[in-house]
Amino acid sequence: MLFTEAVPHNHALALRLEEVGASDATVVMPYADVLVGNPETGVVAGGAVTTLIDAASGTAVMAALDAFAAIVTLDLRIDYLRPARPGLPLTARAECYKVTRLVAFVRALVHQGDPALPVASSQGTFMRVED
Repeated sequence: MLFTEAVPHNHALALRLEEVGASDATVVMPYADVLVGNPETGVVAGGAVTTLIDAASGTAVMAALDAFAAIVTLDLRIDYLRPARPGLPLTARAECYKVTRLVAFVRALVHQGDPALPVASSQGTFMRVED
């Protein structure tokens, strides 16, 4: 199943899974006028950036788990460091750096081509849902 088919919201934002490693994931969100939060500046709305981070972070957790498991976002703290430049895609790279029996810990950065100039950073926790 494709990344955007698994989560309809990812499809609506045209998120593209760029890369997946053993415990990390990179997801790209192309710029679109419908994602703009302020028409005067053309800056993408914070909610779209939040969804991008959540998608990349959740994918990193799935990559870090031994087997497929349903997960839910417990906490996602985002620091918006600067406005995104209009017209450019946003890239989120997330790393799942610790997995316990039920909880996974993730950090992520969002940039527009240069990871040294992040637009946002995040820390999140995700819980494995047991049957």
